[in-house]
Amino acid sequence: MSSPGNKKNSTEKPLDKATTDKVIAAGSKARLDMLSFEIPPELPIIPLASTVVFPQMVVNLQVVRKKNLNLIRDIEPESIIGLVVQKSSSIDVPPIEDLSQIGVAARLVNKLNVSGNTIQIILLGLRRFRIAAYLQTEPYLRARVSIIDEKEDESMEANLLMGNALHLLENLIQLDPRVPGEILNLIKNNLTGPGNLADQVANHLNFELEEKKEILQTIDALDRLKVAIRLIEKSIGLAKAGQEIKEQTEDEIRKAQREFFLREQLKVIRKELGEESESAAAVRELREKIDKAGLPEEARKEADKELARLEMVNPASAEYTVITTYLDWLAMLPWSAATDDRLDVREAAKILDRDHYDLEKVKDRILEFLAVRQLKKDMKGPILCFYGPPGTGKTSLGKSIAEALGRKFVRMSVGGMRDEAEIRGHRRTYVGAMPGKVVQSLRRAGSKNPLFMIDEVDKIGSDFRGDPASALLEVLDPEQNSTFTDLYLDLPFDLSRVMFITTANRLDTIPDPLRDRMEILHLPGYVEEEKLDIARQYLVPRQIEGHGLTKTQLTISDDAISEIIRGYTSDSGLRKLEQQIATICRKLAKEITMGRTKPRNVTGRDLQEYLGPIIYIPEVAERTDEIGVSTGLAWTSSGGEILFIEATRMKGNGGLTITGQLGDVMKESAQAAMSYVKAHATDLGILEDAFDKFDIHIHVPAGAIPKDGPSAGVTLATALASLMSQRPVRHDIAMTGEITLRGKVLPVGGVKEKILAARRAGISTILMPAKNEKDLVDIPAHIRKQLKLVFVKEISDVLRAAITSISIAPSSRASGGTPKTHTHAGTTRKSQKVRPRAVAGGGRSTR
Repeated sequence: MSSPGNKKNSTEKPLDKATTDKVIAAGSKARLDMLSFEIPPELPIIPLASTVVFPQMVVNLQVVRKKNLNLIRDIEPESIIGLVVQKSSSIDVPPIEDLSQIGVAARLVNKLNVSGNTIQIILLGLRRFRIAAYLQTEPYLRARVSIIDEKEDESMEANLLMGNALHLLENLIQLDPRVPGEILNLIKNNLTGPGNLADQVANHLNFELEEKKEILQTIDALDRLKVAIRLIEKSIGLAKAGQEIKEQTEDEIRKAQREFFLREQLKVIRKELGEESESAAAVRELREKIDKAGLPEEARKEADKELARLEMVNPASAEYTVITTYLDWLAMLPWSAATDDRLDVREAAKILDRDHYDLEKVKDRILEFLAVRQLKKDMKGPILCFYGPPGTGKTSLGKSIAEALGRKFVRMSVGGMRDEAEIRGHRRTYVGAMPGKVVQSLRRAGSKNPLFMIDEVDKIGSDFRGDPASALLEVLDPEQNSTFTDLYLDLPFDLSRVMFITTANRLDTIPDPLRDRMEILHLPGYVEEEKLDIARQYLVPRQIEGHGLTKTQLTISDDAISEIIRGYTSDSGLRKLEQQIATICRKLAKEITMGRTKPRNVTGRDLQEYLGPIIYIPEVAERTDEIGVSTGLAWTSSGGEILFIEATRMKGNGGLTITGQLGDVMKESAQAAMSYVKAHATDLGILEDAFDKFDIHIHVPAGAIPKDGPSAGVTLATALASLMSQRPVRHDIAMTGEITLRGKVLPVGGVKEKILAARRAGISTILMPAKNEKDLVDIPAHIRKQLKLVFVKEISDVLRAAITSISIAPSSRASGGTPKTHTHAGTTRKSQKVRPRAVAGGGRSTR
């Protein structure tokens, strides 16, 4: 016999009705005297995979297994064989331990050759037996058996159980239409006792295979009938559940049909009255919106298809809402609506100068765009990136540019965004799907050519939901964004006429492919004089108006603004300065509401009354020349800062300790500086064995802030040379630059930010690489005049200028050529590790 899962070898199937009637008629006499049948003590055995045969049961089987074919071919009709059940129906050739111990002896009524490998047999079940031992396995199974003496119980309990079983069977027939009604009469006509009733119930009802096995292997007649009753009750429960489900389903169908008929009648009534249904009105309204939207051909085809679907959908269904929402988005998008650019370059220049001080490079770039638009009307929108410290006016500059161009302004912040669907949208298959923020912003703008500002592009994240920066690649590429496809719309939308402007505080965190698509415009920090002019012209009037004051009630003198800039702010931008001015306005507003009537002119002497004690004192104001302490210049995403590097020595054996939460690049700079000082110890006046007698500790204060970058190389070398030569470093000198083992000073980035930081800190002299002299074009002339800028080529130049009373000759070029160098960021930066590629810190290193 085959397993039930193997259709090719399926062996067992029920008899058709004509054959069953014929066999029953032929075997009726055999049933009457089957108890007197003589069962041999040894029987050939056939394992059954998916059928259980009971006494008095007629079964039709197709034999295809090799061993079973051998058996059937070896015996003649009227022979007695044993039928056992496999424990696992999935095994094609079951081992002996997989066969049940209880089986049924059956008489072979007839056999018929169906094909060369298949024989059809008809069997009549006789009596149960128990396997005593298997005698052979080849060419087929043969076993010694002991016949089980099954006595029917005629007690009162047996009669009650039989009555209960027949009553339950009658209920099942009424509940389950799959159970034929004639089964009850058939069972009653052949009933001989409780055990026989259980067998007949298992034979005629569609129990599970395991349930039939349980009845077969239960020997006691009353216990067997109890099992059958339990299974009938289970079938009744399932039939009742099925009947309830059927009734509920029919009720829903009747309700839906009734609602459909009523709606159709309502349509006819409204048509006769000349009225329009709500759904038809909604479809008509959407169609009118779409007609006015000016959709391109592909989008119009999709809209017409969805409108046709909408007319066929029941307004009460969820699909109706999905379609109407989608069509509403299609109708409200600015497919063809656009504003006319204001191409008057002079007028645009006036607007930009009115709202923003300086920023000449950025303004020139915008005016260049307008000039080209006058000559070439179909020019694609540029992709600009405003890069600089916080508070330098990047976002507000975008609003001014939109006004100068006469375009709508939309802004989208992507800082902290981690889900790619925020850019591309969700597919309509999802519940609550919406377009991405790009499409949503265009809908709010109502124009296909707005100025679109994407803020904080350097702070995009990524996780398991995707990489939004990668999704922006298509948006910010003029060659691709003409067919930008939002996943919700699933239609191309032209973004080529949008003017995209992004903002960033740093460039090294922006992925290279995304940065390559943008034109970088640097907005450097402001010097004190620029901050003073901006505060006088823009910030003070804006805050006075914003706090409900008038110019007659409050004036802030220039010396007060200058004192706020020097003593109460430290950033390169204007945000802190404006916050301090707002504090003064709030306090004066409080005084006015409490009865003050006299106008107030705030001077530098009044600041402590309004802002409290001074916060920032020049960092070198109280310093003196010290041994082993040098002053460096650092670049951060918030602007420039000064950096003190301290070195000390103690008795030891030449060890080097470096602390201050430094990155790998800065630690390598410290190692290079140490190697240079050791190699030139004699020139520096250092004893030859000094490095073997002392351990050296280098520390960079502000240890909670990560620091990295190679531009502190000259500062580290100066601190070490001062320490080992025991000569102090001038406290009024700051320096920056990368060093090589040969003593060369390499250029760095962030020159303007570093110079402004040195000026704020009260530094008078700055040492920087000679190759950075070209970067002074960004420094105002009056700042250059106030500082002494010394350009150095070798570390010996730095040491002569920075360390008092030291004499060292310029290092000569080493033989064998110049060491190979690599382009990288030349800045000492805080809060971010330097990547092994060029990082903008006000400029690139070009070594």
